[in-house]
Formats: sequence, C-alpha cells, structure tokens
Amino acid sequence: MAQHKQQNEQDPEIAITSAIGNVEAFIMKNGRSLLIALIVIIVVVGGFFGYKYLIMVPKGEKAAAAMFSAEQQFAKDSFRLALEGDGNFAGFLEIIDKYGSTPTGNLANHYTGICYLKMGDPVRALEYLKKYKASDDNVTSKIIAAQNYGLQGDANIQNGNYEEAVKLFEKAVATSADPLTAPYYLKKAGETYEKLGNLDKALQAYESIATDYAGSMEARDIQKYIGNIQQKM
Repeated sequence: MAQHKQQNEQDPEIAITSAIGNVEAFIMKNGRSLLIALIVIIVVVGGFFGYKYLIMVPKGEKAAAAMFSAEQQFAKDSFRLALEGDGNFAGFLEIIDKYGSTPTGNLANHYTGICYLKMGDPVRALEYLKKYKASDDNVTSKIIAAQNYGLQGDANIQNGNYEEAVKLFEKAVATSADPLTAPYYLKKAGETYEKLGNLDKALQAYESIATDYAGSMEARDIQKYIGNIQQKM
C-alpha cells in the first residue's frame, strides 16, 4: 500500500491528471460565475480602450486643431480675440466649453487665465488659472505648472493680496528649478517680501538668485537688491 502511494506521488502524469480534474470540477461548479466575471472584465477593458481611442483621441486632435488660431492671436497680444474668437475660429473659452476634458482644453484654461490677467481682470484670471491641472511629470509640464503658480501670484498682487502672492511665487520656484522661471519668481518673491516688510525672507530670495542662478538675467543686478536690503536691516 505504501509502495503504491509512493509511486503515485512520483508519477507526474498522475499529478497533472489530478490537477486537471480539480480545475474541471471547479469550472463545472463555478462556471456561471466565472463567465459573468469574464464578461464584466471584457466590457470594462473594452469600454476603456474604446472610450480612449474612439472618442478621446479624435476629440483631442480636434481640440488641438481648433486651438491653433487662438494661439496665433495670443502670440500677437490680441488677447480678447484669442479668448472669444471671431466666428471663423474658436477662442479659448469655446475650446474649454467643447474640449475641456482633453489636454488641449486643460491648457486652454492656462491661456485664458493669462488673457484675463493681461486684460486687467485678476479675478477671472485666477478662476481659470486654478482650473489648469499639470498632468505630466516631464520638464515642460513642470515649467508650465510653475508659470501657472507664478501667474496666480501676479493676479493676487493685482488684488493686493501679497501674502497669498508670495506663497504662490515660492510654489512656482519649488515646482520647477528651470533657470528661466525659478530666478524670475525668486525675484518676485523677494520684492513681495519687501512689500510685506519681511527683509530676512527678501534677502534670502535674492541671495538664492546670486548663488543658485548666477548665470540668469535676474542675477545681473541682484547685488543691488541685496545691498539695498542690507542697508535697511
């Protein structure tokens, strides 16, 4: 008996046959539940890819094509025309309305905020700038996100809200260490700290430009700002 048992344990064919039998028994017992689960998975996965490739991708392409003319007007500083369009092309506001769920529609929020800021409407500028969401973790996305925070800071300056503005300038610096944006917003942070009477923080911002971004445009005259602060302290 023991010898027969040992032979069974060592015979791979018997083990495989037993395993297949167990699987068949499980399927026979739970076949309906497994079929339903499989159908649900197929529907969910198929629905996701169908939505992405049949709806979102074509919609994103249409949005990008629609925004081309608005971007051209923006580049010419024709901010109202860029916002509203002229009947022949869609402005940023229409693009947001039609394609707000696409990356292009998201970027249109950023453009719209800039337009309103340039047109002297910081309240609406903040409304749209806050709607922009950085979606990727690449360098370009970080630079745009940093600019967005910085522009929110500018809007708060126009509203006289310096404390909120300086937080946003610092957030812009923390978001991207790019040598074009970081020293620019560090300088804005320093100037805002001066308006708030916080000379220590202002000096810290200016010295950071001198040490960390010595090759930037802002560093060319930063010693003058540092000297002025040191004279006040």
